[in-house]
Amino acid sequence: MTGLPPAGMPVAGLVPAPRHEHAHADLLVRNAKVFTGDPGRPEARAVAIRDGLIAALGDDHDLAHLVGPGTKVVDALGRRVVPGLNDSHLHVIRGGLNYVLELRWDGVRSLRHALAMLREQAGRTPKGQWIRVVGGWTAEQFAERRMPTVAELNAAAPDTPVFVLHLYQSALMNRAAVRAAGFTRDTPDPRGGQIVRGRDGEPNGVLLAAPSALVLYSTLAKAPALDEADKRTSTRHFLRELNRFGLTSAVDAAGGFQNFPDNYATVVDLAGSGELTLRIAYHLFPQTAGQELADLKRWTETAKPGDGDEWLRLNGAGENLTWAAADFENFSEPRPELAVGYETEFEQAVRLLLENGWGFRLHATYDETIRRDLAVFEKLAAEGLFPGGNRWLFDHAETVSAGSLDRIAALGGAVSVQNRMSFQGAAFLDRYGAGAAAHTPPVRAMLDRGLTVAAGTDATRVSSYNPWVALHWLVTGRTVGGTALYPAGNLLDRETALGLYTRGGARLTGEQDVKGTLTEGCYGDLAILSDDYLTVPEDVIPDIESVLTVVGGRIVYATAEYEGLDEAVPPVSPEWSPVARFGGYQSGREGQGGARQALLVAEAAAESEQHRRWRVARGSAPETAPSFVDPCFDH
Repeated sequence: MTGLPPAGMPVAGLVPAPRHEHAHADLLVRNAKVFTGDPGRPEARAVAIRDGLIAALGDDHDLAHLVGPGTKVVDALGRRVVPGLNDSHLHVIRGGLNYVLELRWDGVRSLRHALAMLREQAGRTPKGQWIRVVGGWTAEQFAERRMPTVAELNAAAPDTPVFVLHLYQSALMNRAAVRAAGFTRDTPDPRGGQIVRGRDGEPNGVLLAAPSALVLYSTLAKAPALDEADKRTSTRHFLRELNRFGLTSAVDAAGGFQNFPDNYATVVDLAGSGELTLRIAYHLFPQTAGQELADLKRWTETAKPGDGDEWLRLNGAGENLTWAAADFENFSEPRPELAVGYETEFEQAVRLLLENGWGFRLHATYDETIRRDLAVFEKLAAEGLFPGGNRWLFDHAETVSAGSLDRIAALGGAVSVQNRMSFQGAAFLDRYGAGAAAHTPPVRAMLDRGLTVAAGTDATRVSSYNPWVALHWLVTGRTVGGTALYPAGNLLDRETALGLYTRGGARLTGEQDVKGTLTEGCYGDLAILSDDYLTVPEDVIPDIESVLTVVGGRIVYATAEYEGLDEAVPPVSPEWSPVARFGGYQSGREGQGGARQALLVAEAAAESEQHRRWRVARGSAPETAPSFVDPCFDH
């Protein structure tokens, strides 16, 4: 919308002012309920952006003089405006390289619908390619409250390889995928994983993380990859999908199978051409066991945190520094015991980073791991290396104790929490009980100690990338299937939770002075929401999306009344991509798609309940409803 909007988007009282062009805003959002996130000025009705920064806030009439001939004026129509969201732990680089290859079950409400999507995609996928369902879903979200079976995958796609990843726990493969992966009766089980076999000794299509997910990810890596041109297109569409939910920034946590610099080349190219629509701060993660110190030494000699610009910048090392120090987060398996003596090499890695001015983040699920890591830090603190001005944090920290939180605070650390319990909460309850789950993680206790806490998703291989699912978890303490996990004392009010998704992430990257609030001089990053996050019923929060997302004054996503105002992206490629047919997150908000999904959910729920009653009547099932976890996976 250049200049004044058309009659369908009224902007009464805003007339281009006879001012010099340099004083005019590039973009003005008016008639809005603006939540700034700035305690000094928490509310406004209009926001003006110039040269990529917030130029002014106020009422509509206060900012009228900033409208010039070149100003884009957007009428928010009374909707809620919030600072752009910042996922503090997202595997955005890796996710972008694979996004268009994946069939997303995120948000799908019934297994029947999920299998229908799979069946249709099988008819579109060319020979030699795989269908991949990789993260973002759990059996608990389905009306049937169960996983698919291998037999159902075989029926839906008899000839096309299908790989379905379920949390950190397992993967299902149809017969075609077992053949494509080269699994036979003679294939040995990898360390920390299991290839489940039938009575005949042949692989039956089930892979188990026991407890390491390496068997799952290494099998997925056997599927064909995109060429460089399609990786670029895939990343652009993934960033647009994140913009769809109001995300304007993310901190990339690196991860397995993400090699530097090769797998970073696509985002570097997009940054160089000005095509990033999400600000990315990235980490470097040593990939090869036994080579970690050599990798870290090479990186510290050639780069330093902060290198880059406001769109793409290095933030530090991690989320692993040494492989031996990483625990696994498969709550269907017992807590892994880390090797005795891993601290020696781990201490060398931490010392190397701190002495070279590098911050870091550490994957740590369990308090047992955190306590051992903290002992190393306290030893280095005696030498003055902690707190030494370098930003560092623990990721995940589901079972961190009060004592460990005190030690983290004393050493100047922070914590990044993710809503993995939205998807794995039922498995945690089954293993550890409600008492242990009640403060997993203890977010309120972290904040009470004054710790910097940021929120994210850990998408895409387990949790969904939808930030509103994570915000719903922080506010309600419920899983995606509705299971209540937390008492009131470990829940957050909506403004506090939103702060973890805005100001919190900015603090982890040292950008709190320019990012995370709508304040004059800060980046012009904001989202106009489909529903008012601050007032809607709690069960509506996961369904919130952005109708218009702005990054640095650029409209990077627009729908509803604003459709067509955003920047163009190339068509999805390859043409057979599941994203080209189904899109990404299945919100059910739009048209016939939503109506059809609702119908399928109702049918699936009725069918599931009818079948359960039939089994109860014959004595083959208990009177109470079963757990969502398939007994085959309940270890």
